[in-house]
Amino acid sequence: MSFSDIMYPFEWLVAWIMYLWHGALTAIGLPEANGWTWTLSIVGLVVVMRAALIPLFVKQIHASRKMQLIQPEMAKIQAKYKGKNDPESRQKMTEETMALYKDSGTNPFASCLPILAQSPFFFGLFRVLNSLDEIGAGAKEGIGPITQQVAAQAESSTIFGAQLSDQFMGSETLTVKIVTVVLIILMSATTFTTQYQLMRKNMPASALEGQFAQQQKIMLYLFPIIFAVSGVYFPIGVLIYWFTTNLWTMCQQFYVIRRMPAPGSAAEKAMQERR
Repeated sequence: MSFSDIMYPFEWLVAWIMYLWHGALTAIGLPEANGWTWTLSIVGLVVVMRAALIPLFVKQIHASRKMQLIQPEMAKIQAKYKGKNDPESRQKMTEETMALYKDSGTNPFASCLPILAQSPFFFGLFRVLNSLDEIGAGAKEGIGPITQQVAAQAESSTIFGAQLSDQFMGSETLTVKIVTVVLIILMSATTFTTQYQLMRKNMPASALEGQFAQQQKIMLYLFPIIFAVSGVYFPIGVLIYWFTTNLWTMCQQFYVIRRMPAPGSAAEKAMQERR
């Protein structure tokens, strides 16, 4: 089975969600061929996907809190085997770490679930947008409801003079480059803000030290850089999806931090002061 065969169900689902949102938006009076109607269809795709992922987000929150709470014990294990690089010591350190995870009911991979669940749909959208010109020209078969006519309409629609399938790399149009750069900046800024508010407001003092804290700090600066570098290769429509889902994450996390802060964090102290 090829990668295209694996991705097709996700492309098909992405195409249907966008098409149905587009139909709903035109039904309330938005222009059918307007780029903003198709942009809002992508935003609608984010709403559907992120609403469906709320149970995984709840699991992610619980997993992150458990990871924060066991950091003092993790630090003790790391200190116990510090400087011991022989195979036996490394194995014992791994065994004690895994035992700590088991005893505390912590799954270090649970925090990655929302990202992993979104990935197929992210690449599905990427492939749908990249196929619009070929489908619209009749050179490729349509995807679900995205027929040749629909694809040609979506392909020709623009926002600020840039088509949703345009990319920074390979484009010689200044408008496309400006729109792309603005979206990349917004995408990176929302990523940074989300991680920053998590570290500064919703982590207890004990979790702000040690290896886990160092990893969080690296992620704080590394992820926005990765997104900024890779963003030049993605279509504008994918960047809109990425920025919108980052914005959703940021607002959702702000609500959780304010209403259900981690024990011992600055957010919990602020909540107690409000009460």
